Amino acid sequence: MSVSGSVKFLIVDDASFMRIVLKDILISHSLASQIYEAGDGLAAVETYKKFKPDVVTMDVNMPKADGIQALKSILGINPRAKVVMVTAVEQKHVIQDAMKSGARDYIIKPFDRPNVSLVINRVIRSR
Repeated sequence: MSVSGSVKFLIVDDASFMRIVLKDILISHSLASQIYEAGDGLAAVETYKKFKPDVVTMDVNMPKADGIQALKSILGINPRAKVVMVTAVEQKHVIQDAMKSGARDYIIKPFDRPNVSLVINRVIRSR
């Protein structure tokens, strides 16, 4: 996987605005060749199964199944899945649980575009 835009992404967030912002960051930094979206944890798992994206950005708080549950389900499908958790600044304690559960990294809302790009590039390059 190179960082030249040949990477398939799944953006998971119940807020469409957040999906749009992340999609814009991925496109503007030429990080993605294909971008899929899901609005809740259950849809995230089904979309992951169908498209097998290289990287998933996963919101923590969502309906039907939260981000931690969806993370665990995706890792059950593919233990090497690259999942980046997305959460608000006041929920940093949740990130510790996500990292212990197998998340590769995290992004804090509101988004700092250069930091998002840095984190995504780091995860893409990780093995």
